[in-house]
Amino acid sequence: MTRHDGLTIWFTGLSGAGKSTLAQRVRDALVTRGHRVEILDGDEVRTNLSKGLGFSKEDRDTNIRRIGFVARLLSRNGVVAIGAAISPYRDVRDEVRRLHEAPFVEVYVECSIDELTRRDRKGLYAKALRGEIKNFTGISDPYEPPPAPDIHVHSDRETEDQSTGVILGCLESRGLIAPRSA
Repeated sequence: MTRHDGLTIWFTGLSGAGKSTLAQRVRDALVTRGHRVEILDGDEVRTNLSKGLGFSKEDRDTNIRRIGFVARLLSRNGVVAIGAAISPYRDVRDEVRRLHEAPFVEVYVECSIDELTRRDRKGLYAKALRGEIKNFTGISDPYEPPPAPDIHVHSDRETEDQSTGVILGCLESRGLIAPRSA
């Protein structure tokens, strides 16, 4: 792969698992290696491309399809598109993958509910566990983990540096990104 080849790196995982943080770290590393990179963060896309969508399954699917469409356009035009969204439903993630013309790499950022609750400064997990928040992914709404992600990191057991290293190492070993300069 040359530095002008595009691909999509699709981060999936529960809210607060570290998708956006790891996406930023991977972006920074790839930019220093000469790649053109754009992050499509789930929260930012909801604000700018999916305003008005709720949290029903249909609305969540629409949001993920929109992120996937933009990622597909970017990646087929030589950009490394990084999607960072919960993307709770396996069938829609698989659909997005099938529609891609450039390589598509699914990264599952796994984190336990206990750790997510501990990390949660807004107390959303605690409220969801008490039934005060409806349709909360992973608590009162389903999250379907990928059965065979291309890359699997555990943000509750690994440091950010370790998880970033795992992701970059896998991408390098598959020839999808430029190796780090010596």
